[in-house]
Amino acid sequence: MAVKELDLSKVELPIVPDKSVFDKILGVWAKERLTVPCCYDGQNIVLIQKGSKNLSALYQLKKLLKSNLQVVQLPDSDVLRAYSELRSKLMADPTLTSLAGSGDGQLSDSYVKFEVTEATEDDAPVIRYVNSLIFRASQQKASDIHIEPFEDCVKIRFRIDGRLYDVAREDKGFSSAIISRIKILAGMDIAERRLPQDGRIGVTVTGRELDLRVSSIPTQFGERIVLRLLDKSGALLELEDLGLEGDNLNTLLNLIQKPNGIILVTGPTGSGKTTTLYACLKRINTEDKNILTVEDPIEYQIEGIGQMQVNNKIGFSFATGLRSILRQDPDVVMVGEIRDTETAEIAIQASLTGHLVFSTLHTNDAPGAITRLIDLNIEPFLVSSSLLCVLAQRLVRKLCPYCKKPIRINAQDFYNLGWQGKFDVPYLDIYGPGDENCTHCTNIRYLGRTGIHELLVIKENLRPLIVGRADSREIRKVAEKELNFRSLRVDGLQKVLKGITSIEEVLMVTHED
Repeated sequence: MAVKELDLSKVELPIVPDKSVFDKILGVWAKERLTVPCCYDGQNIVLIQKGSKNLSALYQLKKLLKSNLQVVQLPDSDVLRAYSELRSKLMADPTLTSLAGSGDGQLSDSYVKFEVTEATEDDAPVIRYVNSLIFRASQQKASDIHIEPFEDCVKIRFRIDGRLYDVAREDKGFSSAIISRIKILAGMDIAERRLPQDGRIGVTVTGRELDLRVSSIPTQFGERIVLRLLDKSGALLELEDLGLEGDNLNTLLNLIQKPNGIILVTGPTGSGKTTTLYACLKRINTEDKNILTVEDPIEYQIEGIGQMQVNNKIGFSFATGLRSILRQDPDVVMVGEIRDTETAEIAIQASLTGHLVFSTLHTNDAPGAITRLIDLNIEPFLVSSSLLCVLAQRLVRKLCPYCKKPIRINAQDFYNLGWQGKFDVPYLDIYGPGDENCTHCTNIRYLGRTGIHELLVIKENLRPLIVGRADSREIRKVAEKELNFRSLRVDGLQKVLKGITSIEEVLMVTHED
């Protein structure tokens, strides 16, 4: 990298930027590092940088842009002036939107976008390796890539259909190169290895747009990286595609048409809660409704819906976003998660003042959501009057339709698992995982996932229990006896009888008292 001293009087500002450069580096990154790319001749990128050279920024740019850098060093004030004038020029030019579209402080928009294809020999080894990982993960429909350093190796694992699988083990010395490459792409500080960091990468893989959320944490053997793959080009699912069926589906379809109240979806992390909320919003998204959301993060963009992303670094929390949303005259509001008392209180008040509110809670089952709200210091009478229903869900893997095999079990054994119906035969014919080589599922025996659900509708039978602060077990007993409430276990066993999943999968994700 050649560093060239330049007389400020001979520099004409602003220097016209090249769009191909600004497509790869956004304004937040440039302003934070006082490094402004200004022109490009096909081989060399000329930079305006502050007087004290930022070597870390230059290293990141050189790796990212794969070009020679020529640095013009100027005082900080002049670099800021150049940045401001360039930004103003871009905002006035609709063909150059990279800087103009990135607002200060919007860290979620400060990320690199590039296209991943199968690795070529022209790339550096670490570039080929990282591209290959992303490509393989996309092809295998993995939701996460785990890069985990240990004492003598670095382990690579993919999460596919909720399960982690080993895909590679590499020499320990290679881990720092892999991690540095990913951190550069994600706009993270490669020199900081002692603190957790977050970043984003936008990639296109064989025509699919993926948003990679990157998280790094320090461990005793080095930094551990996890990349969450979000398919932005994937179509939003319908409620019928999520495993909802029968009374649960019909009841939920009626409830989401209500003008006000709260609908909660509960379950652990990774159980598909947000996907269910999106499916609900998609169903009721019409021109006569103003639908607004506050999320962390925005996983999918929905046409016709206003979506905001939480940014705790600047004090923009769920509660702050929800309070602002209510000034925008919404009909329907979605809050990504109720985490604290303040958010819960605002959501309750919104539902009581004529808004339909969707949100999620982390509880083990549907009745537990009621006690959780009361634990957050929400008055029980407010919970009973505002809550429409609670939908608890889990994801189970679906048996591979190409290799699943029929098995016969004793009907009494099925009753012992928690089934509430009656059979007229002593034996049941169901399906289990196959045992032959299968190219469709690569011998995993499962292909894709579906949801199992329990829907608790708040009716008059339950309101006295809620006001009286009854525990979740008592609420469950009354719901099962008087409201035809069907538990997660029963819904899962229903899918076992239909040949959709296996008994082992249902037992793994459910618990019975």
